[in-house]
Amino acid sequence: MKLIAIEEHFLIKAVEDEWKNFADPNDPTHKLHVGEIGNRLNEIGDTRLQLMNETGVDVQVLSLTSPSLHNLGPESVALARVTNDYVAEIVRKTPERFQGLAALPMAVPNQAANELTRSVNQLGLKGAMVCGRTREKNLDHPDYWELFDCAQTLGVPLFIHPQIPQKAVRDVYYSGFDELTDLAFSTFGLGWHYEAGIQFVRLVLAGVFDRFPNLQIILGHWGEVILFYTERLAALSRVTKLDKPFMDYIRQNLSVTASGMFSQSYLQRSVDIIGTDRILFSTDYPYQYRPGRQARTFVEATNLNPEDKDKFSFANWERLTSVPTR
Repeated sequence: MKLIAIEEHFLIKAVEDEWKNFADPNDPTHKLHVGEIGNRLNEIGDTRLQLMNETGVDVQVLSLTSPSLHNLGPESVALARVTNDYVAEIVRKTPERFQGLAALPMAVPNQAANELTRSVNQLGLKGAMVCGRTREKNLDHPDYWELFDCAQTLGVPLFIHPQIPQKAVRDVYYSGFDELTDLAFSTFGLGWHYEAGIQFVRLVLAGVFDRFPNLQIILGHWGEVILFYTERLAALSRVTKLDKPFMDYIRQNLSVTASGMFSQSYLQRSVDIIGTDRILFSTDYPYQYRPGRQARTFVEATNLNPEDKDKFSFANWERLTSVPTR
């Protein structure tokens, strides 16, 4: 059984340096990219391949880690090209082990679609990863509708990855403890997941999927809270003027992935809501790396039948990105 992990991260020095040059003093995210995590983010070679083999992953789909290029400025256009060229070269050298998602210059919206087109048509990348909000601008802002049109036309997905909530939000909801607890609470503890899930809800409410009905979105961590509150979200249909019930957008425009949360109950919850055609596998390397073939063991231990197990492990991803199933 082939195992493709679709949310596996890296970081290049050019982006890391730019983060330092234009760092928001209120954003402590850089503290998550130190030590062994930092070393593994910066390495795509023998060590990464060894760890992939150890955990049972055949293919990693590479993506620039959060907050990507969102909080930069005009320089993000050139950095996106550098980043995507770097990923494409790795894929070219080792296509049997790596694929890639593009990083986009979301701070320069009129260039995002151009870079997605270049990345897919010229570089062979499989879609793009975005981090939702760009400063004060949510993903549903009209400036990004050209990008949605482009992704729909190209037939590639957009992965909405979490980023840290704004400082004002953190101050109200995620502060009052020690520094590291505040950071963890506002990121991987909870804040990230509301941040990303809300961006998908905003896309629905803004009518993005009514305008672009074939646009496909991916959320990590089993749907970034969305799938655990579908009954409440469905009630929004009472007041919205959307073309379809809210749940239809979840079932027709959203796929979810594990992000290293190897929970059989979360997997089953996802299958119950969106079915087996919209579940994807990922380990969230290096943040959730586990040794001992845990990735493959998790998939093998599921209650899915053989066909659905293949869907989860590789076939859904290949269908979503138009790669013929082998």
